[in-house]
Amino acid sequence: MERRFTCPRRFTSLFGGEMGRRVTRSMCGTATTTGTRPRKTLVRQATLSPRGPRAAAAAGLLPWERSFLLGRLRGGDLRAFAVTSSRLASSATDGGTERVLGAKKELESLLASALAAAFPSEGDEAQWGRDVLVAPTANPKFACDYQCNNAMPLFAKVKGREGGPGNPRAVAEAIMASIPPNEILEDVSVAGPGFLNLRLKDAFLERRVGTLFAGEAAVDAWAPEPCCARAVLDFSSPNVAKEMHVGHLRSTIIGDTLARALEFTGVEVKRLNHVGDWGTQFGMLIQHMEEEGVPFDASVGDLQQLYKDSKARFDAEGDFKKRAQQAVVKLQSGSEESLGRWGKICDASRKEFNKIYDRLDIEIEERGESFYNPLLKDLVEELRGSGVAELSDGAICIFVGGSEAPPLIIQKSDGGFGYATTDLAALRQRLTDESADWIIYVTDSGQSQHFKGVFSAARKCGWITDEASSYPKVDHVGFGLVLGEDGKRLRTRSGDVIKLADLLDEAVSRCKEQLVQREYEFAEDEEKLEEIAQQMGYSAIKYADLKQNKSSNYEFSFDRMLDLKGNTAVYLQYAHARVCSILSKARVANPGSDAGDASKIRVTCEPERALLSTICQFPEAVESTVEDLAPNRLCDYLYGLTSKFTDFYSECKVIGSEEEASRILMCEATLKVMRKCFAILGMEPLERI
Repeated sequence: MERRFTCPRRFTSLFGGEMGRRVTRSMCGTATTTGTRPRKTLVRQATLSPRGPRAAAAAGLLPWERSFLLGRLRGGDLRAFAVTSSRLASSATDGGTERVLGAKKELESLLASALAAAFPSEGDEAQWGRDVLVAPTANPKFACDYQCNNAMPLFAKVKGREGGPGNPRAVAEAIMASIPPNEILEDVSVAGPGFLNLRLKDAFLERRVGTLFAGEAAVDAWAPEPCCARAVLDFSSPNVAKEMHVGHLRSTIIGDTLARALEFTGVEVKRLNHVGDWGTQFGMLIQHMEEEGVPFDASVGDLQQLYKDSKARFDAEGDFKKRAQQAVVKLQSGSEESLGRWGKICDASRKEFNKIYDRLDIEIEERGESFYNPLLKDLVEELRGSGVAELSDGAICIFVGGSEAPPLIIQKSDGGFGYATTDLAALRQRLTDESADWIIYVTDSGQSQHFKGVFSAARKCGWITDEASSYPKVDHVGFGLVLGEDGKRLRTRSGDVIKLADLLDEAVSRCKEQLVQREYEFAEDEEKLEEIAQQMGYSAIKYADLKQNKSSNYEFSFDRMLDLKGNTAVYLQYAHARVCSILSKARVANPGSDAGDASKIRVTCEPERALLSTICQFPEAVESTVEDLAPNRLCDYLYGLTSKFTDFYSECKVIGSEEEASRILMCEATLKVMRKCFAILGMEPLERI
């Protein structure tokens, strides 16, 4: 297979002399690839020019691109360079909208310049650019949009110096005095012990929101800079022959939202479903089904009961246990008959999994444990041969985390492989074959210790580094339990785990009932009613989960999640429908209006200003969601934006007012950002309710 990579001309300034010529030749030509990786030629023998970092900055590269490309080229990874340079070349030539820098980023740049000017001994502008502390104000009484909190930690470093500031407030005043002239800030003041209050100019807010009308996809230009080129997200991961239950809900929707957020920023994301489709339990199940004469394409509900029955027999009947173990050997040795039966069981399970994914609008590629099984033996031999793994009490282990930490067992004393071996093989395959820069695992917090051991082993192998800002890297997103209103694990009255399909059905049923009670306009249209109820029900379940701190347990309550008031998806959906209604009425009232003329946006009162300021915080909300792997950050932002719009709509007449043209544009801007938030959260917005 041949794939042509284009190298942006500005990349050649990263390198000097022969290195620059050789890399340019290799990148701008045709790279022959085997599988997914081009051959790593030329770069392995090359050395980076010492002027690389400075040249990278001059070339206009994004911060992550500078560190990422220089690091990967030092490691000889031509493909990483190819992927990034191809993406940048494409973005420079496709005629797309130029990326719009977020307000917070612009303030950070201004304040980095001020900090470097006021305290040059503590760092240059580039260093302060990494360390500046700017955040949206948490208290509206300060009448500002952002605060800078560098004064107090900086004072701790400079206090006592001759001629230095006497207190944090003096530090803040020095920073304020050094802010260069700009078109962003209307007012800067010092509050309390040393906080800098930053108020944006109305004209800046008007211009910035106006960029949302630059084209159909203008909101995409508000995406923050991508943190890396490629990411793999491992989430959902149900077990074959078992129905998906409420425990799979969090992994599935948290993983999907993080994938959507990363994709919005420009990261190429691969979603992987690490299903449990291999192991001794399948020999046990196959043997039981054969003896009972049950067809192997049975429904997943029947398979789950059959699995329970086979487990009971395995534990109680010695003869059956031997036959089941023999069935495992046949399966793992590649018996066509056994593999065919196993395949039917997997197909039946996959069919049911996909029904859930379709309902929740989840896109994910199945890559179960069986995919990595052929890699395990060679991996263990390689790690033992390199000295990373060693024999201990008959098992092969990797010792990580000091003498007190338990070793990571990669081959048991009986020769079998465990979850750790499979996860190590998967991690390496994703780094090599998938060229992943960031691998993110989304599972319950109970697996945190397991992944800590796997990641430590990967570092010992040299596959990843200890530096959090370096790529490639790995992260585990652990989440808490879904509880009932009694504070215990959410279960049925009989004590069984609640099936995820039943939970979704109940949400739709309750939404339908609620719509009928409120005399929803399409209540007599059963098909339309079902469609709207599904959209509301699924978004209600998703949002009720995503708005939580992911690491905390939370109580599941249909009554709370379907409440029209407060931080719920139903409230957000009604607000979205209200914006759509306003715009629809405006089009009817003024069919010839020049909608989309961003120059008409004008701030005339505080509710308008508060709305525009909140709209401008969208990029940093997405950035925070990605950086902290925390979907609740985007939920908090969306609820805040919706609340600001509600205040605006309550206090500002839109249609028929002197400011109608401007306020309609404000409504449209709100709608654009709301819809992008809905899309990232995997919620389908309703235009009419």
